[in-house]
Amino acid sequence: MDPSIGYAFGFVGAALMLASYMMKSMLPLRVVALVACVFLVVYGAFFSALPTLLLYAALIPINIKKTLQIRKLVASIERAKADEPVSKWLLPHMTRRTAAAGTTLWRQGDEATEMLYLDSGRLRLVEHDEVLDAGALVGEIGLFAPDHRRTLSLVCETDCVLYALSGEAMQQLYFQSPKLGFHVMRLIVARLMHDTDRARAAAAAH
Repeated sequence: MDPSIGYAFGFVGAALMLASYMMKSMLPLRVVALVACVFLVVYGAFFSALPTLLLYAALIPINIKKTLQIRKLVASIERAKADEPVSKWLLPHMTRRTAAAGTTLWRQGDEATEMLYLDSGRLRLVEHDEVLDAGALVGEIGLFAPDHRRTLSLVCETDCVLYALSGEAMQQLYFQSPKLGFHVMRLIVARLMHDTDRARAAAAAH
């Protein structure tokens, strides 16, 4: 067989793989990476390049799985109602962990690297002396703030079960659907209005 055919598959596969690394939107990225793997498997088979063949053959089912997961996420975001809690469809993409009573999760001014969902227990926003109960989502303002800094300190009032979503993961999810941006922005505005009302009440009390 003409080796130029094999090289053509290799070059196209390499170009597609490179293009996938330059994409921000995860669904097209995964689809392009999947197609690139197919081209590179053909290239590896054409020249009997076993390492190349095995590597990209192994990446095909991984990319298929990731593509299906992202499509499921996009579908769940699109089905979400305007008044549906963000946590309901974010939770499957968050990481569970526990924290003991008295644990300081972050301090005011710390770099914001994640947002948290409180599954059980109670948290305290120290500077506001405000207690958050189960079902609260906290930390989203810091992720979207220009300086990515925490506005308040957060401490576990009791033993807590938490779910965390990193800033990087939030950014990746945001690129999948603008609707996510709408939900999170609505959450942030509600939080800011709440803080403004607290400040006005405190000022009136003095």
